[in-house]
Amino acid sequence: MPGLLSKITVSIVGLGSKALMNIGFCSSVTVHGLENLLNALKSDERNRGRGIITMSNHISTLDDPVAWGVLPARFYRDSRMTRWTLGASDIMFTNPVFSTFFRCGQVIETFRGKGIFQPAIDSAIEKVNQGEWIHLFGEGKVNQNSSDPNHPDAARLLRFKWGVGRIMMEAQKPPVIIPMWLTGFDKLMPEGRPFPYNFIPKPGADLSVTFGEPVPAKDIQDALASLVRDKRLPEAPWSQNGGVTDPSRPREEARSAAVAEQGWLGGPVSHAVEEKVRQRGIADPKTAQEIARVRSAVTAVIQREVEALGRRVLGKEG
Repeated sequence: MPGLLSKITVSIVGLGSKALMNIGFCSSVTVHGLENLLNALKSDERNRGRGIITMSNHISTLDDPVAWGVLPARFYRDSRMTRWTLGASDIMFTNPVFSTFFRCGQVIETFRGKGIFQPAIDSAIEKVNQGEWIHLFGEGKVNQNSSDPNHPDAARLLRFKWGVGRIMMEAQKPPVIIPMWLTGFDKLMPEGRPFPYNFIPKPGADLSVTFGEPVPAKDIQDALASLVRDKRLPEAPWSQNGGVTDPSRPREEARSAAVAEQGWLGGPVSHAVEEKVRQRGIADPKTAQEIARVRSAVTAVIQREVEALGRRVLGKEG
């Protein structure tokens, strides 16, 4: 029964998104590079545990699900061909009806302030390792300035959440990482409008959805290895609530590093922490900090790929 409810929910939402894009409500809908996602979704490598991660800017509350209106309608009947994503508990899971709807819509309940070692991130990692498709809004919030070519912050994203790095690091096989860039959704659902208009889409938006080429796994491995080798890892958060000074953090970081060392980024991770492990042990706070810095570096590398696609889409290169 839960599987049937999920199929019904995803189909209704998907077909509704497709209708919104195609009945004339929007002035235009432009799609580039969809074949990059379709090829990944159809790949036999998924059956051997190679997951798919799409990552995009976040410019409205309708980015997901409306952007997936570009998929073939037959995909909505197959959970393997539709995305899983993370959704905030305090927004999407506020009552039993909403909770059931979003869970059936393949949304994983995420708790703000609970850090990167919460069950939602564990579940996302598990799904990637099962060959599923996860979509992430790395910024964790709507940022409408990023898609405005006339704004000083065009194609500049807020710092990606470190949960992105944990999902990447603990994937056992290199996931197919596809950057995306959205435009026009901020005009479809502008921020800052009074009630009830903040819940009503505006007609006439020019939407575009661009799927970049998959980021070669070796490019990410080499970029991380270079940062480790040259000792240019970024700093990690120091807060007591989920930061590296949290009393439970060294133990959690040790477990995370042990998993990451068995995966596709195992080489750079092992190289980064081996000196600290030799000097202080795997569960020492200084070692935990070094592991967190590696995760920050992975997150930053992925963010650069998404921003680079944004610059190309917005004509901001060079």
